[in-house]
Amino acid sequence: MDVLASALKGLRFALKTGGKSSKKNLVTPIEHTEFDYVATPKSDRFTLGYSSASILPPDVLKKTYYIAGYQGNKPAKGVLDEPCAHAVWLDDGSGHGGIVLVSLDAVGMLNYDVNIIRNRLKDFAMLTGCRSINIVCTHNHAGIDTMGIWGPLPISGKNPKYMKLIGDTVVRCVECAYASRQKGHLYKGTVEVEDMQEDIRLPIVYSKTLTRLRFVPENGSRETWILNFASHSESLQGCNERVSADFPAYLRERIAEKAGAQVLYCVGCIGGMISMEIPDEREIRDTTNDFAESTKRIGYRLADYALDIKDETELRPRISFIRREFYFDVDNTVLMIAAKAGILKATEYHNPEAPLSHCMKSEMSYFEIDTHKVLMLPGELFPELAYGGYLSADECATGFAPEGINPTPLTKIAGEDIMFIGLANDEVGYILPPNDYLLDEKSPYAETPRDRLDRRHYEETNSLGPKTAVKIADEFKEILAAVEKAKNP
Repeated sequence: MDVLASALKGLRFALKTGGKSSKKNLVTPIEHTEFDYVATPKSDRFTLGYSSASILPPDVLKKTYYIAGYQGNKPAKGVLDEPCAHAVWLDDGSGHGGIVLVSLDAVGMLNYDVNIIRNRLKDFAMLTGCRSINIVCTHNHAGIDTMGIWGPLPISGKNPKYMKLIGDTVVRCVECAYASRQKGHLYKGTVEVEDMQEDIRLPIVYSKTLTRLRFVPENGSRETWILNFASHSESLQGCNERVSADFPAYLRERIAEKAGAQVLYCVGCIGGMISMEIPDEREIRDTTNDFAESTKRIGYRLADYALDIKDETELRPRISFIRREFYFDVDNTVLMIAAKAGILKATEYHNPEAPLSHCMKSEMSYFEIDTHKVLMLPGELFPELAYGGYLSADECATGFAPEGINPTPLTKIAGEDIMFIGLANDEVGYILPPNDYLLDEKSPYAETPRDRLDRRHYEETNSLGPKTAVKIADEFKEILAAVEKAKNP
């Protein structure tokens, strides 16, 4: 322990002082875009196209691919079902251009890799007038490593050929979605899922809302559903050694069977940690230790909730949008070393004011689809940062009251209902409330500490640092200021 602590201390010093001499990629002010506002509909219909394709490598059982989740260095030994890419093109007919949403059955995509795919779609965007390309992940813990940290460290678990396969598939899906577009109407509906999630870290706060955007083509062809729900996709558990899309695969299968609809699924605020409750979990562990059937039942059951949505509101065809780039301070020594070693792909930016003299660039996007508000977040946000319900001074790890240290919850900043999409265009790890942020004193970010109430603080080891949540809130305030300026110049 003392050797590790001493090594980490030396590495932090080396990172900090080494960064000072770097003149490359200095942090510079980012020119922020304005809110692309569509005040009134210019059409009476939306245009939507959909496409999906497998992202399972054909040689998955012949070469080594690492399962992304739980412990590292776990080669895939089988296939339960095929992880996929799903793409939607959506246009409001305003002349401002369409938007693209891609959902991957993957643990996460770093902004570095997202931008590689965006660059490959530059010609497509120019030819079609596409104004926004967004790649989100279902945070699938049974997929193949797309980040690098689940391999035989210090070797990256990310296979370059597999990343090219994903890029090729996404480009093809986006182009096919555009080619398949139809005119039709878009409806929003929600349902409260009262009995499927669990929260394994205090406070017990999470959204139970399953949101459905349902596109109905005028020509009577297949409907497209965009679903959003807050849960880790990890129902197969850490004992799993087969590639899968986890429960979202069976959610989509059930909806296709019962409603004939094609589905794009994305997740909400899942940090802290929000997962699906597994009925008979202990019995399964003590007998087969195989969660395939229970995972299928979970997917089917959540699909039944989506199928049962009755009350819907038709959304008028107008889409307003803003994308905002910004810098996060990097305080996590372990992640910084992984980036330096090439295990994690991220562009470093020098900032002498940052804890390790380094920052990373990330982004958020905000959409208004008529009255439906959407904020895309670059990681796994703890739900209390979105909805409120912070731990008090007596309940939290630090003994600090939330007032003055924790940011205003995002829904209170918005002042109205808003849907959150996590792991959007980046995966920066867990985003935690500052007053419950605890590091091991001797080996910060390398060891999992226990707080004064004997609770584990694992999530901090996979976070950028204690200032991340405040940065998210501050940037969201700036986004809403740009929205207000556009609406009331």
